Amino acid sequence: MIKSNFYLYVLLLLSALFLENTDSFSTESTRIKNNVAVFSGLDKITGRVSIFEIHIGNPYKFGTLQIIPRVCYTSSQNTASLTNGFIEINEMTIKNKIKRIFTGWMFADSPGLNALEHPVYDVWLKSCKTQTF
Repeated sequence: MIKSNFYLYVLLLLSALFLENTDSFSTESTRIKNNVAVFSGLDKITGRVSIFEIHIGNPYKFGTLQIIPRVCYTSSQNTASLTNGFIEINEMTIKNKIKRIFTGWMFADSPGLNALEHPVYDVWLKSCKTQTF
């Protein structure tokens, strides 16, 4: 009984030491805040796909939609690429009223996860850039 308690104590001690040192093995990615978000938009009526770059905080008109990226992050270059952005999308109604139809995070690596699916338009985040050319 005493011998098994000793082994249990040693095992717990080694586990605690291992967990304490795992921080040196973890890869912390650094988020890079960009000032341009790159989107793709599909007009389902015409079948045309458009690519557009929008500066953060500026509205962009795509058909009857108004797209406003609020923030766009990429991960540092030494880690796996993770690109996401917080986006607001409004729709202009026939009576010229603005109706919010999307607010949330879009993920460029998983466009089907949280893209805008509208009866006429699909919009998804492609990437983020520090500046437009």
